[in-house]
Amino acid sequence: MRTTLGRLLAALLVLVLVLATAAARAQPQPPELATRQHLLVDLSSGRVLAEREADAALDPAGATTLMTAHLVLTALQAGRLSRDAGLPVSPRARAERRPGAPLMYAEGTLPADLLLRGLAALGARDAAVALGEGVSGSVDAFVAQMARQSQALGLVQTTFGGPGGGPASGQTSTVRDIARLATRLVTDHPEALPLFAQRRFEHAGVRQDNPNLLLARDASIDGLAVMASDTGGHGVVATALRETPAGPRRLLVVLSGAASREAAAGEAQKLLNWGWQAWDAVRLFVDGQPVTTVPVWKGTRSQVPLGASGALVVTVPRGEGARLAVSISRTEPLVAPLLLGQAVGRIEVATGGGTPVASVPLVVQQPVPLAGALGRAWDALRLWIR
Repeated sequence: MRTTLGRLLAALLVLVLVLATAAARAQPQPPELATRQHLLVDLSSGRVLAEREADAALDPAGATTLMTAHLVLTALQAGRLSRDAGLPVSPRARAERRPGAPLMYAEGTLPADLLLRGLAALGARDAAVALGEGVSGSVDAFVAQMARQSQALGLVQTTFGGPGGGPASGQTSTVRDIARLATRLVTDHPEALPLFAQRRFEHAGVRQDNPNLLLARDASIDGLAVMASDTGGHGVVATALRETPAGPRRLLVVLSGAASREAAAGEAQKLLNWGWQAWDAVRLFVDGQPVTTVPVWKGTRSQVPLGASGALVVTVPRGEGARLAVSISRTEPLVAPLLLGQAVGRIEVATGGGTPVASVPLVVQQPVPLAGALGRAWDALRLWIR
């Protein structure tokens, strides 16, 4: 009896291992990269396609300029700073001129817009300091603002030491946090992308190429930053946008620990190409399209459309899109009042084999106010009979 039971358990273990191996093989396997850390995200759906050591600490270096740009663009949007405002290039900004540092060689008083373009195109540290002082009054005040914004964005493993990303004691981040920051920058300030996509920048008679080598290799690349530090090696933060049958699709790659700037660009391109080729984005519902329409009780309407809060796009291994299954679970019965955007359930998306792909809130797409006393009484009776 014990021998038979042992054989049965062994057979079950083999079956579990076979099924686990098959499931792993069903997912596209990313290419081998000569990097320490990397992360690839499809921003159209929010799905992480590949990652390695995404939460390991690193020096954010040039990626710091993404936070500086975010805060400057937010100040411009809020009217706290104007693009033509003249900002003085202080001694502290000029002190960033160290050998090998990215600079725009700013002098005197320059418009905020020009400094912002130098920051985006070159990661210029002197421009970053001048902008930080212009937004917050001093570098120390700007660093405190960076800390508050990091907390608001959920960058729980990030500490910035200055606006330009130069060597700073205690400065740290992760590729996951940098990806979160880049995502918010692209989402909140899409007007920044043409600035980061500048191939060249000229000021004071000095013409410099954007250090992001990917811009010259792939027309779909539109930013964002390069990273280089003594401890973290070389890295890149890059986004790429392409038109697909599901609509515009954007990929974001963050990697660190490459041997050189050339190697970082090559590894990023390799990972992006795999993301385009091995995965498909599938648009299941456009923005505002109901997933279902259901009865509602005690309201001024008898039915209410329910759906996702926006367009529902999922990313799946190539060829899986035609076999997706969509199911919903919801509160039953639905009783007024119902608010626009109120969550009343979930939309679940799975592959044909049952592997979960996405789970998003099912929300009310049209508000339903409470009916009058007579209507409420009538529906209460109907519900009781039901």
